[in-house]
Amino acid sequence: MASTRDNEILTQVGPGTPMGELMRRYWLPAALSSELTADGDPMRLMLLGEQLIAFRDTNGRVGVMDHRCPHRCASLFFGRNEEGGIRCVYHGWKFDADGNCTDMANVPPHQDFKHKVHAKAYKTAERNGVIWVYMGDQAKMPDGIPGLPEIEALMLPADAMEFNFSQRECNWLQALEGDIDTSHTDFLHGGARTERAFAADDPRRYGALNRSPEYEIVETDWGVMYGAYRPGGPNQIYWRVAHFLYPFWTITPSGKFGNHYYARAWVPMDDTHTMAMRVLIKSGRPVSTGAVQNLDQVQPRTTDWYGRWKPMTTAQNDYLIDRQWQRNGSYSGLPGIAPEDQAVTESMGAITDREFEHLAPSDRMITMTRRRLFAAATGLAKGETPPANSGTVYAGARGGYFLASDALKLRAAYDAQMAEDPEQKKSA
Repeated sequence: MASTRDNEILTQVGPGTPMGELMRRYWLPAALSSELTADGDPMRLMLLGEQLIAFRDTNGRVGVMDHRCPHRCASLFFGRNEEGGIRCVYHGWKFDADGNCTDMANVPPHQDFKHKVHAKAYKTAERNGVIWVYMGDQAKMPDGIPGLPEIEALMLPADAMEFNFSQRECNWLQALEGDIDTSHTDFLHGGARTERAFAADDPRRYGALNRSPEYEIVETDWGVMYGAYRPGGPNQIYWRVAHFLYPFWTITPSGKFGNHYYARAWVPMDDTHTMAMRVLIKSGRPVSTGAVQNLDQVQPRTTDWYGRWKPMTTAQNDYLIDRQWQRNGSYSGLPGIAPEDQAVTESMGAITDREFEHLAPSDRMITMTRRRLFAAATGLAKGETPPANSGTVYAGARGGYFLASDALKLRAAYDAQMAEDPEQKKSA
């Protein structure tokens, strides 16, 4: 349970809010590189409650800036993307990708003061087909590779990676919490499965046999790690290990630990809309199919603030639930893993009323993650350094499932798995 005020601190992301200021101290994945073409159409982009435009200039540089022209506040979405910058169609003022005013077309040369005018623009970087944006003080950017938290999945060769974007119509935190809530897996996603659904040597069958795991929670430099554990045969424990990584990343246990390179960012568009970016190993690479199945089907793209990557399943069509199938074959009746997660998290409301909750021992990971986020946001407001503010902090975070000796606690079991094949990232 969280008080109304604490919930506001955790969920509000606009300029000047504690969590919004924390988010602005990290690089945000904002769009696919393929969404912008040189001298192509500007794109509306909503990030952290700010209405922005994104464009690629003649030389391929990406600009991300406030959509309002600094002259008279007309939207630069209607601007002309031409000859190295974007020109406002209202009076012809032009701005480059850094926000510098390069031309005041309606002002006589002797009255020109373009060197004093600057559009509110943010630092951008492109890595492996993704456009990243840093919305905070540039003097306080995280150490490491610009635009790239050094999470294992993001460090793979570019030709090994693929990305999947999908929008959620709810607050970022409740969307993220769905990823770190492992006990729902054998209900929402696998409630109709029995042990017979798995091969005799597949450890996932222990989840079908025992749907109420116990937990160990470990605080880490990058955030929080949990291990959900159950008996896994003689003298063995079946572990499902996953992570929360600051400020909005998750690594889920949806694949076999040794080759499960996966991460998802839950990027706040505003307080009630979230853009999820999932990074996977491309088909044909050694990765569990559980990580790549059920990629979201999306609606036709529109140009409004929320017009990108919207799933076909919506509250208006009840997420395409099939009640007959629910009664006779599927536990949820919903058409796949992504719609299942979408339906339950959006059904909580735009922003969950956390005073209404009754948390259980199975929610320890959620409780600890909220606690650490709250401490980070309020600590920043007091002048503390944001946690995990160096890209290299994320090294060593991997999720997945595995069997281990029942003599080992979580951290020892996890470290043993990580040490088993230290060259795997190079050979994946």
